Amino acid sequence: MPSLLTLTFAGGVGSVTGANFHLVDSISGIQFLVDCGMFQGRSMCMPRNTEPFPYDPASVSYLFVTHSHMDHVGRIPKLVKDGFRGVIYSTPATKDLAEEMLKDSLSVLKSEQRKSGVVPLFDTQDIDMAMSLWKGVEYHEEVALPGGIVARLYDSGHILGSAMVAFSREGKTLMVTGDLGNSPSPIVKDTEALPATDYLVMESVYGDRNHEHRDDRTAILRDVIRDTATRGGTLIIPSFSLERTQDLLFEFNNFVEGKEIPPIPVFMDSPLAIRVTRIYRKYERYFNADVKSHIQKGDDIFKFPLLSFTETREESEAIAKTTGPKVIIAGSGMSNGGRVQSHEQRYLSDPKNTILLVGYQVPGSLGRHLQEGLKKVCIFDDEVRVRARIAMISGYSAHKDMDHLIAFAAQGEKTLKRVYVTLGETRASMFLAQRLHDYAGLDARVPNDGDSVMLEL
Repeated sequence: MPSLLTLTFAGGVGSVTGANFHLVDSISGIQFLVDCGMFQGRSMCMPRNTEPFPYDPASVSYLFVTHSHMDHVGRIPKLVKDGFRGVIYSTPATKDLAEEMLKDSLSVLKSEQRKSGVVPLFDTQDIDMAMSLWKGVEYHEEVALPGGIVARLYDSGHILGSAMVAFSREGKTLMVTGDLGNSPSPIVKDTEALPATDYLVMESVYGDRNHEHRDDRTAILRDVIRDTATRGGTLIIPSFSLERTQDLLFEFNNFVEGKEIPPIPVFMDSPLAIRVTRIYRKYERYFNADVKSHIQKGDDIFKFPLLSFTETREESEAIAKTTGPKVIIAGSGMSNGGRVQSHEQRYLSDPKNTILLVGYQVPGSLGRHLQEGLKKVCIFDDEVRVRARIAMISGYSAHKDMDHLIAFAAQGEKTLKRVYVTLGETRASMFLAQRLHDYAGLDARVPNDGDSVMLEL
């Protein structure tokens, strides 16, 4: 009788967020997880996040974390609160970043509690317990599990420390990609090649569309800065504190050094992004060769003239007193919380100003409403008219686009028995699955929420 793994899609299907894959081994009986993420929308306290897990957390022995975005780590403290006491594995950078992300999310949860009365999903002690269970492992380091399974992490090129997780036994392999990076990235290394793999669980955020070319995205960013400065306006960039903000700082640094933009104050208005940037400085070994070359020549890639880090609330509020053109980079990336909402409330009604969206906007978020062209939006219970220019650059997304997702999966055409397309809106997942079948000859399927499949491994 062949050894089997039962894979259940406990989250991350039919949606970009909420990654949670549950596995049970027929030989050892152990249960383990890949990711335990938050379902994201207008509120962290969405009903889906507060529901019990569809398995017993106390029976789970291992959790492998692909990276530190909240839609992949956000419910880990809840998992602990509900009884999990196993071992958590990720790269060291993911562990450090996840701690900051979770602590920041707790403050948001408590804020939502004050408004809605909903009890937070977890508390400080749950985060502390999770971190005490967490172990950092480097890429390609073997982690032996019961039943003869060996787990390894491969660089996914998505954000600092991000990983694909491979589970192998007797020459067969299951690979769970997490999110796949939009290589080449401004800072991190490219996605590693797909090793010989029998079963692939892959993301599909941009499974039905392509990004601009890297040179095009840089040109668009530069032109938006110049245009807003010429009009004497304020450029607001809602940006994810993790990876997107660091990429933008690197791009601004290059613009300033090359005198490609006029002298203009730039405010990084996110305490979380400031803390994340400090962690980035600890892990230069994960940077790509181009960035390492800059650093070796004495360039501080996260520092340039007229850049201010506004960590305190008072410093943030003082930005409005800076007259003339300016740039504000603030969280959150989907405008569904954080300081960026205050800036949008202040600047959205002025046609001199620009809001630049540089990443995926989840349905229901303020960022998605702006992307869809709404002329009035609600911010802090106030109706705000949208007169500012709304610009978009998908090329700064940290996710592979359709063509590169196909190319990634096609590397496994000789060994892949099946591809499970996940972590995308249903339309994008279905479109990518069809393309994988038509263009790469792969057996690609889109599971439903809660589906279980048996894998010979």
